[in-house]
Amino acid sequence: MDQTGIIAIHQPNYLPWLGYFYKIHQSGTFVFLDDAQFSNKGMHNYCYIKTPQGPFRMKIPVHQSLGDKIHEVKVRDELDWKIKHLKTIETNYRKATYFTEVFSDLTSLVEQEYFNIAAFNSAVIRFFAGKLGIKTIFKDASELNLESAREQKILDICHAFGGNIYYSGTGARAYQDEKSFNEAGIELRYSEFRPFEYLQLWGEFQSNVSILDYLMNCGYNWEMIVRSQERP
Repeated sequence: MDQTGIIAIHQPNYLPWLGYFYKIHQSGTFVFLDDAQFSNKGMHNYCYIKTPQGPFRMKIPVHQSLGDKIHEVKVRDELDWKIKHLKTIETNYRKATYFTEVFSDLTSLVEQEYFNIAAFNSAVIRFFAGKLGIKTIFKDASELNLESAREQKILDICHAFGGNIYYSGTGARAYQDEKSFNEAGIELRYSEFRPFEYLQLWGEFQSNVSILDYLMNCGYNWEMIVRSQERP
């Protein structure tokens, strides 16, 4: 399918879940909304992994002030969070089938230095998307220096990157005005990802965890994800 002109936009989150990567897969250009305001309630600096005790939150310590944009927030590497996170991941996934390969890749990414949390998150996402065979083009919203906000900003981003179709998350249905998109010459679609069960460690299946869980257990098998979303 020709995906030229299909735009998806999302804040750069820390090791996001499978649905995030499926949204990337659906787009021709994926834009990191790195100039959105940093939120402690967002998943910009934390994610969940699966453990014998259930989901466990791994949080990156950051230095931020009220109103900072995501790409302005610094990571506090002096607190040795990298060692702690890698150790936590190793402890809980070393028995996973693809642990050795995925852990090696992740370690190489984590051990590099990054200017801010957005740069780190986007680098990790780009890398794993590439390993999964996703061919989407990545862009950063901050490179546009837009002053618009909310829905108008989405429209401006789509126009700036040549989009005529916008894939939105389903959570935006409640407040997005489809008429505004139509008037701007952009078709509004919603990305719907249906969680599916795959082989996991530690008992009952959990879907609300980082893509790391899938990669550790299933490897870089994107076809399995695509097949899981096919409707009868």
